[in-house]
Amino acid sequence: MAQTASTMLELGTVAPDFALADAVSGKTIRRDDYRGKKALLVMFICAHCPFVKHIEKELARFGHDYAAQPAAIVAISSNDAANFPADNPEGLKKQAETFGFSFPYLYDESQSVARAYDAACTPDIYLFDADFKLVYRGQFDASRPSNTISVTGQDLRAALDAVLAGKPVPADQKPSIGCNIKWKA
Repeated sequence: MAQTASTMLELGTVAPDFALADAVSGKTIRRDDYRGKKALLVMFICAHCPFVKHIEKELARFGHDYAAQPAAIVAISSNDAANFPADNPEGLKKQAETFGFSFPYLYDESQSVARAYDAACTPDIYLFDADFKLVYRGQFDASRPSNTISVTGQDLRAALDAVLAGKPVPADQKPSIGCNIKWKA
């Protein structure tokens, strides 16, 4: 299983704008829909990647745990669905419904949003503050399909809890590791 690390976009970077269709509801979701929230979490995931499959139950739990908080969560799949059909909108909808994702699951067919975020892998995770400034980019937690560490979302939970409490996010941020984004030729 090939492993790709996230690019670790520079902290303080402003969240690139997006307007993408939610694979579940069909509604267009925009970055600016989340103005006024204390945090915006953008996760690049997909339906077929073993690294995402490894954490998808905990991703669903994470979404439910923070649903009542002043934080917005969106997932985006930017993979080439022609070559990876499990990652088409129907596959994303199935994954979201199977695991009970409580957050929008957006499809980036043009891959322009993934490029704007400099996303490299799935999962690739970006947490922004109320001003849409990047405060965390990195791993969900230290668990991988190849190790025995429990999937808890510990690293991301610590970062989001800090933002919600108005505290600095821990400076020790480790890159996410996953499958590379499946770019179109």
